[in-house]
Amino acid sequence: MKALGNGELLKLPVVLKISALFVISVTFFYLGKHWSDGYQQLIFFTTRQNPSVTLSPNNDKSFNLADLIDQNQTQSVPDKTLTLATTPISVPVPPPPPPPLQRFGIVNDSGTMSEEFEVGEFDDDLVEEWRNETKVDEGVGDEDSSRVRVKVSKFRTCPTSMSEYIPCLDNAEAIKKLKSTEKGERFERHCPEKGGGLNCLVPAPSKYRTPIPWPKSRDEVWFYNVPHTRLVEDKGGQNWITKEKDKFKFPGGGTQFIHGANEYLDHIAKMLPEIAFGHHIRVVLDVGCGVASFGAYLLSRNVITMSVAPKDVHENQIQFALERGVPAMVAAFATRRLLYPSQAFDLIHCSRCRINWTRDDGILLLEVNRMLRAGGYFVWAAQPVYKHEEILEEQWKEMLNLTTRLCWEFVKKDGYVAIWRKPMNNSCYLSREAGSEPPLCDQDDDPDKVWYVDLKACITRLPENGYGANVTTWPARLQTPPDRLQSIQMDAYISRNELFKAESRYWNEIIESYVRALHWKKFRLRNVMDMRAGFGGFATALKQQNLDSWVMNVVPVSGFNTLPVIYDRGLIGVMHDWCEPFDTYPRTYDLLHAAGLFSIERKRCNISSIMLEMDRILRPGGRVYIRDTLAIMDELQEIAKAMDWHVTVRDTSEGPHASYRIFTADKRLLRG
Repeated sequence: MKALGNGELLKLPVVLKISALFVISVTFFYLGKHWSDGYQQLIFFTTRQNPSVTLSPNNDKSFNLADLIDQNQTQSVPDKTLTLATTPISVPVPPPPPPPLQRFGIVNDSGTMSEEFEVGEFDDDLVEEWRNETKVDEGVGDEDSSRVRVKVSKFRTCPTSMSEYIPCLDNAEAIKKLKSTEKGERFERHCPEKGGGLNCLVPAPSKYRTPIPWPKSRDEVWFYNVPHTRLVEDKGGQNWITKEKDKFKFPGGGTQFIHGANEYLDHIAKMLPEIAFGHHIRVVLDVGCGVASFGAYLLSRNVITMSVAPKDVHENQIQFALERGVPAMVAAFATRRLLYPSQAFDLIHCSRCRINWTRDDGILLLEVNRMLRAGGYFVWAAQPVYKHEEILEEQWKEMLNLTTRLCWEFVKKDGYVAIWRKPMNNSCYLSREAGSEPPLCDQDDDPDKVWYVDLKACITRLPENGYGANVTTWPARLQTPPDRLQSIQMDAYISRNELFKAESRYWNEIIESYVRALHWKKFRLRNVMDMRAGFGGFATALKQQNLDSWVMNVVPVSGFNTLPVIYDRGLIGVMHDWCEPFDTYPRTYDLLHAAGLFSIERKRCNISSIMLEMDRILRPGGRVYIRDTLAIMDELQEIAKAMDWHVTVRDTSEGPHASYRIFTADKRLLRG
């Protein structure tokens, strides 16, 4: 068939031309109508015989154009692609996105470092109402509800009688209501009820002076900073402490080592060379520490000691220890677990600590067993070890019997010192005869759960996988991810080892910048507290920067329990709830550091109460460093100014548009 040319096309009949034009018009009309289905039309035209304009049904209705645009961007649109099918092809609706992961860490999605280090979030049901110290102005500020403007009245000064006040240990009303005190209940925590906490600034003694710097402070402190002579009167003859003019002097002796702590430590090292202070033995607990000379002299051997004692008749012994610059806190073996994790200490020491270890079927020594690392040592220097009086010999037999039932190996006795070693695993426990006492704890008992947990008359099981027993030697353990890192209950979306290393790098970079730009090495930074310690990266960074300080790593009860990791890397720390006061004397820390603490704890605690507690335990001239969200900074500044702190807020390294700020403050001297 021959194709038609342009000239031949024009010669076709007129009727045929009209018919073709009609078919083309109908086709375009149909396609145009079909293509516009599914779209809202404000005005459209019809092709009637008399042309007219028809108004949309949406006439006289108001629209939010922004919402319409958002809907148009988010809603699925029917596919209008021309096909041979008579019905349009339906596009399946995509499934809803999965719920966001609750993430933990300091590495963001792209694998880069982030300044935000959130350890956890809280249920709204835990939120408490704010108490009356902080007043919030409603309706003031911008539209961002996370930024509120607060007004805080200036805090008054507490009476001079409260200059050594420890709220949870000096609660006389609560102690009077105790049903029994025969097991030492009065020396445990009894915090004020809600609304009855500290609401004033604790003053220093009238002749308070800037503390003597370390290491000189190991041997002497100012008398008027701890103006109590009871220990001089009671223990002066045992070389604990003496008074010379306006100073207390510490000869380094103790009740059981009157010739000095150094000679005593040498004696222990010769008894058992495997102890190897500063190598195998890094973290020690000294029970009934006195003025902490044992721990003070261990520091020069690369051993850090948690020195503990109750606030008893020698009530200022822990205050003396902290004034000297030695790690210490008030704690008592009574009816509750101490606030340290299982397998925390490489060695536990008791020298005339006045504790009856065999009472109540050995429940106090079972607590020692819980805290002692697998393969760790218990050193006991006491009269039953070496005296041959009938009652003391009976106490020695009871001690041998109990330690045997605990599967402890009696290593050696030399003079007035006896040493035992804890087993490395559960094999001895499981091979005992049925019904042996004390029994093993239940499988579901969590030995790291310590906050207001009663003592348990059972033997804490060791992990079957050996976690906690195989820590590396010091100083390598400081940077080595420990086995127990894998057992921490947390929502980690990257390798825990990577998270551990990232936190260390993060804080090392920050502390390096503090040392360089803020001249930290010129400050007096001896007693330091990290109020939200994570894995101990901040304390590790101070160590790496050769700052001559020690750090109390506090792990809040509101987050993941990372205390086992902190101890495994050769550091010390404690569990605490910042809605309550801390168990230490006033004026004991040179630096308080808090990263991301307030933006979390504001959901459950009163911010003013935390700040007042910080003021109580901070030395005059001491410093506060807080890294937190911009939303909390206004409130922190108002409270700090009401406490007469000198405050500065700085940008982070990310610049002025970052969501975080650095809050720094200096505490001024306030005398009674």
